[in-house]
Amino acid sequence: MAYDATKLADWQIAEEAEKNMPTPEEWRERLGLEKDEIIPYGRICKLDFMKIYQRLKDRPNGKYIDVTAITPTPLGEGKTTTTMGLLEGLGKRGQNVGGCIRQPSGGPTMNIKGTAAGGGNALLIPMTEFSLGLTGDIDSITNAHNLAMVALTARMQHEANYDDAELAKRNLKRLDIDPKRVEMGWAIDFCAQALRNIVIGLGGKMDGFMMPSKFQITVSSELMAILAIVRDLKDLRERLGKIIVAFDKKGNPVTTADLEVDGAMCAWMRNAINPTLMCTVEYQPCMVHAGPFANIAVGQSSIIGDYLGLKMFDYHVTESGFAADIGYEKFWNVKCRLSGLVPDVAVVVATIRALKMHGGGPKVVPGRPLPEEYTKENLGLVEKGVENLLHHVGIVKKSGANPVVCINAFHTDTKDEIALVRRMVEQAGARCAVSEHWLKGGDGALELADVVMDACKDKPNFKFLYPLEMPFRQRVEVIAKEVYGADGVSWTPEAEAKAKWVESNPEMQDFATMMVKTHLSLSHNPDLKGVPKGWVLPVRDVLIFAGAKFVCPVTGAISLMPGTSSDPAFRRVDVDVNTGKVTGLF
Repeated sequence: MAYDATKLADWQIAEEAEKNMPTPEEWRERLGLEKDEIIPYGRICKLDFMKIYQRLKDRPNGKYIDVTAITPTPLGEGKTTTTMGLLEGLGKRGQNVGGCIRQPSGGPTMNIKGTAAGGGNALLIPMTEFSLGLTGDIDSITNAHNLAMVALTARMQHEANYDDAELAKRNLKRLDIDPKRVEMGWAIDFCAQALRNIVIGLGGKMDGFMMPSKFQITVSSELMAILAIVRDLKDLRERLGKIIVAFDKKGNPVTTADLEVDGAMCAWMRNAINPTLMCTVEYQPCMVHAGPFANIAVGQSSIIGDYLGLKMFDYHVTESGFAADIGYEKFWNVKCRLSGLVPDVAVVVATIRALKMHGGGPKVVPGRPLPEEYTKENLGLVEKGVENLLHHVGIVKKSGANPVVCINAFHTDTKDEIALVRRMVEQAGARCAVSEHWLKGGDGALELADVVMDACKDKPNFKFLYPLEMPFRQRVEVIAKEVYGADGVSWTPEAEAKAKWVESNPEMQDFATMMVKTHLSLSHNPDLKGVPKGWVLPVRDVLIFAGAKFVCPVTGAISLMPGTSSDPAFRRVDVDVNTGKVTGLF
């Protein structure tokens, strides 16, 4: 039974649904798991990946479905809401279905975005745990990341204070780290612009080595990227030892293995390798593993989660961060290449209101009423905005997966607006479904579920956008032109020098190309909506993630540390001291 989403807040719907949420033991019985394959964490649990996968590895894979979207707008597209709705719709159709999504970052949760649990009757529960740390994966990554910086800065201090003989007594060899070429910074999972550029080591010689440093938000850490792509604990351990923390004065990389900190980092992350099991408000199982931010990170739930889901469920649903130009592109050319998995269907989520903004609709100002263009019928804006939708459908079609457009319905949408979008999508050779999962839960997502199941019957003709043998700068140009629609790429001297170094290094030939770009536009300029024409993608830096085996071109003015707004969400969060319940979070 669906709750009245027009009268109840998300937290109220979640609170009611959580009363009957399966216990870890009930999940074990329902999913056919062995007793030692469930790791309880209060009301929720982790799944012991290695034990479950080893037992099920010979079982045929289910259907693999990715959820992506059009270019985001302040009006919202509802990608996670649609993911939950699709799980519920497939569940209503009697299918053995489950999913895996990403864990929200504390930064946006305490800033302006809030939680990422979906909404209305298409919610992930329990919401408070999901939004506030869950089972500690992000904390483990923060600690492991910062331990690498502790090792580095301590080593730099000791090398500055002791000669080679004294270092030898301490069983240390001189790494001769170049303080001007320290690649890593520190990590914290909040939006803290004051920590983007800092100076550390102030004081005397026993207070560290004085030098510039920086912070990044934890979910953009290379360690989060590694968690998203590893296949098992052995893979995690090996990758952690290859992380480049700095370079020495001869230009040679200094790794976590050189600092002898990689084993301890793995110890911090040993439990993070296991996905957390949660569910929708209609009690379809959904794992949570790895982190968000496809604009500055890989933006995918984990390969491990997909390996498990495809063995446990007949239909496994995951989602990629932001729109198809960055989230799905990374799913397609990075995650699928590393996992060896091929998606059957990619669902592209759009709303009529967001299409109107891409069609030239007026700016939306938080706290002010929506302009009437978004609440009344306007076929002209919708038709123009569909250009953005069809661009993203085209990205999916280039991959060879089967695209399904989901019109995430709102009460202000008119029949003619919906009919226009459906007609244009179908003329472009894609399936289309209207879904009311926010309002009606699984009952509102039956058309979407049916269309997705029908699309899964078509065999995908999956192919990558570029071969790994293609030189790095050429790959970037292919992505810019074929995915974003740019006329070309420009490089700053610093970025081009790094790119040439990557291309000259045979060990980096198979490194994945992990673009860092704004999510708010197909271009590098967040103000350009729709499908921008006549522009060039500027690359200003190149980051090397040797453990993840990523080369990351940084475009535009994007930062690895977002900022906190003037009216952040944390101003409204509190705890009821009588019940212990968190308030104001949703």
